[in-house]
Amino acid sequence: KDISVSGWSLQYRTAAGTSTFSGVVPLGDHHIEPLGTFLVSGGSNGANGLDLPAADVAGASANAAGGGGTFALSKSTTVLTGVPSAVLADSNVVDLVGYGSSTTFEGVAAASGNSVALSLSRAAGADTDQSGTNFTASGPTPVACGDVCDGGGGVVLPPTDQSIAQIQGPGATSPFAGKQVTTTGVVTAVYKTGGFSGAYIQTAGTGGDLDLATHNASDGIFVFSSAFAAAVNKGDFVETTGGVSEFNGMTELSTSAGNWTVLAEPHAPATPADVNFPLGEAQRESLEGMLLLPQGAFTITNNYSTNQYAEIGLAAGTKPLDQPTNVARPLSAEYDAVIAANATKLVTLDDGASLNFLGIANQSTALPWLTADNEVRAGAPVAFEDPVVLDYRNNLWKLQPTEQLTAGGDEPVTIGNTRSAAPEPVGGDVIIGTFNVLNYFTTVGEEYAGGTCSYYRGRAGENITVRSCTNNGPRGAANQTNLARQQAKIVAAINTLGADVVSLEEIENSAAMGQPRDTALNALVAALNAAAGAGTWTAVPSPASVPTTGEDVIRTAFIYKSAAVQPVGTSEILDSPAFSNARAPLAQTFKPLEGADADAFVAIVNHFKSKGSGSGEDADQGDGQAASNHARTLQARALVDFAAAKKAEAGVGTVVLTGDFNAYNEEDPVQVIEDAGYVNVPRALTTKDTYQFGGLIGSLDHVFISEGAFGKVSGADIWNINSVESVAREYSRFNYNVTNFYKADPYRASDHDPAIVGLNNAKAPTATTVKLTPHKVVINRTEVKVAFTIKAPGFTVSDGRVQVMNGSEVIGVGAVRHGKATVRLAPFTSVGSKTLTARYLGNDLAAPSLSEFRLNVARK
Repeated sequence: KDISVSGWSLQYRTAAGTSTFSGVVPLGDHHIEPLGTFLVSGGSNGANGLDLPAADVAGASANAAGGGGTFALSKSTTVLTGVPSAVLADSNVVDLVGYGSSTTFEGVAAASGNSVALSLSRAAGADTDQSGTNFTASGPTPVACGDVCDGGGGVVLPPTDQSIAQIQGPGATSPFAGKQVTTTGVVTAVYKTGGFSGAYIQTAGTGGDLDLATHNASDGIFVFSSAFAAAVNKGDFVETTGGVSEFNGMTELSTSAGNWTVLAEPHAPATPADVNFPLGEAQRESLEGMLLLPQGAFTITNNYSTNQYAEIGLAAGTKPLDQPTNVARPLSAEYDAVIAANATKLVTLDDGASLNFLGIANQSTALPWLTADNEVRAGAPVAFEDPVVLDYRNNLWKLQPTEQLTAGGDEPVTIGNTRSAAPEPVGGDVIIGTFNVLNYFTTVGEEYAGGTCSYYRGRAGENITVRSCTNNGPRGAANQTNLARQQAKIVAAINTLGADVVSLEEIENSAAMGQPRDTALNALVAALNAAAGAGTWTAVPSPASVPTTGEDVIRTAFIYKSAAVQPVGTSEILDSPAFSNARAPLAQTFKPLEGADADAFVAIVNHFKSKGSGSGEDADQGDGQAASNHARTLQARALVDFAAAKKAEAGVGTVVLTGDFNAYNEEDPVQVIEDAGYVNVPRALTTKDTYQFGGLIGSLDHVFISEGAFGKVSGADIWNINSVESVAREYSRFNYNVTNFYKADPYRASDHDPAIVGLNNAKAPTATTVKLTPHKVVINRTEVKVAFTIKAPGFTVSDGRVQVMNGSEVIGVGAVRHGKATVRLAPFTSVGSKTLTARYLGNDLAAPSLSEFRLNVARK
């Protein structure tokens, strides 16, 4: 029957406490059903672990310590007090558990193995008044009772026999929630370890080829009981009795020892259902808890939490999920369609466990899925080889392996490799790149003299990267060791990028650290040259006048290869109030060393306001553009005006806008720039994007070229080395788990991907003239020498090839040296006047040209 807890309380005291219990949580007017659960929430430990479901009773006063403490269930709200023996003898104590270093416990020892991230649970329902043996530590499985437990309870009806499909029902919640049922099924998945504490069963003979148009209730269900999981194996045919509940949106059956039987009678197997995604919500509900073998193509779309919870977001199809405002205007019908399509495509591949691999309890357990040498990148293809179970956990539809997946275990999928060793060739005479260098600071946290810093720490407790510093201090590496790790990856990436000019974002503004403004920039150039060769890279110096508006602890910058380009004049930073909350644009004119004056171009690097905060007009408007869209739009307008002024001042025809605009392709700031005539080159020439956020892919980083100059573009590429990689490979996270993921390679050098664009120099016009020797040409006898002269304004045409053509036939070729070339023609075999063409084929600087000449061939 039901047990009323009206007037009862849950009480807590510290491990060594011998006086009153400090945390007393009245349980209110409630009851607990047979085999049921009742959830009491305690004090929060911040962001550690997952969010609890809505508790039946909230008790913030119960601030339990991970290392030790005592909980007592009391039939009264009167505060328990006294030495351990007095508490244990109190007639109001219904049950008690002391754990860790507690001195108040039942039996001969306290329960052990607990931590902040774990939970103590009864071992197979045992209650022999022994805290040490009756409780075991495992992953938490909080289950609330909800409205069903309101009031004092009453007589419980005996369980009824129901099929799993009847228990599940055709909707999102079970029609038997809060009731006792008995059902049968074949065990399809068992989680003896990992924190799930249960197993899946499925009605015998179900699965296989399903018609989802008519299959409206699932034939599978999760049985919650660690004792059940310990006792059964995959393939067992079982009968079990338990209470039906909805655990965070998933229908489950809770049972306990003695309430199931492994049946020996013959039965049909439960087979995997061959299912094609995308799937709508109702279709997923009809498959909840069932064994599936997903069909068709899948693509990784989210690997951000793979190193923490060992889960991988998948998108049905051959591409990751689109960030809606990257492909559609905000709040448009197309925008809504993208959101709806994403919901049907997304499903998360899990590891059959609830472990947090970054928590203290599991940091020493190697991750499944990720190894030091594999990839698991967003955009990688995935194919299912073995069956999985569809369930709903942590507000996500998930595909679970049929047992906990551990490091080195048999994975139910194959994952493709998609890394490239270098960007795709883009051609061109000059290549321009942009690279967000992820808070590259040479002022490290542990040496910061302007304040104090807190840190993100590695598994051994060592400082890795700055969490925050007072007085707006550094944001990068915690110490020189980790700066070296960060720098090595950035150097490897930039030196492989193939660019001649690179704009940098998120590099330290050393002036804010009390040093010359270019200190960190020069340090990065020195590191690049140490790897690429002395003098390969040069930094563009800061201008003599730096506005106060638009200055931050991070800044933008340019570096260039002096063998390819040279700066013209000095750099300039825009002084505009539009950038009071962002980094002001930095402009520099460059000219190719091998080019003409007409090949000079203005480059302007940008880092607009982030999406993370804003108020008033800059509050998140709910249109998909996040916070501070108004500010970014004003910044785009100011940039367009600045670019026009710099173009006129420099007298050039080409302006290139680069950087991290913190705006996706279809958002307002990008529209402002494109409305001014600029072309978003990577978007026009590639299908790649630069950033992953929330499992959605889009571009925040852009390279725009001014109106009329797009014809100079030879190609573009986005080198996907950062955003698509697991964050575990970042210098700041590489050793959170026992697996060391660090390598001094380009992969995960930052969180944004670099982009490159190739530009062709303008070709100078040429004129081709010829002189013939001899003047009299006799059939079948005379060889003709054709002397070419190739001229171009302002310089000598140094090389190239020439041809003499008779109609479409090439009858002679030659090489140009210092504007001259000679071609010898074989004797002609027919008489008459010949109209021939002299052609210069051009080179990198000089355009092709041609001229016609006449030749008369006589008989003698």
